[in-house]
Amino acid sequence: MAYPLENKGVLTVVLERFEKHRLPRVMHIKELVDNGGTLNQSDINFLSQVLHDTQQYAHFVSTHDEYQNLFSEVTSLYDQITRNALDNEVRIRKISTSI
Repeated sequence: MAYPLENKGVLTVVLERFEKHRLPRVMHIKELVDNGGTLNQSDINFLSQVLHDTQQYAHFVSTHDEYQNLFSEVTSLYDQITRNALDNEVRIRKISTSI
């Protein structure tokens, strides 16, 4: 059975969905947490789905060098977002418990 991303049409749709729909929202969420904000349940659900989908692409990327840099940058971006969001959440909880 061929891997779905081996089909150029499927790959094109996945990359277009990422560029036009997912990346703008991911960047908005990154800006939110970079400015001290926290994630709401919708943000968490979205990032969870995107991360799950990204993990599904790992096998494809491992055999296609031309996508490894993009894959690495995207996973790093998710890591930055989740770390900043967690730091913000901890900071806000400390502030609220000290009041």
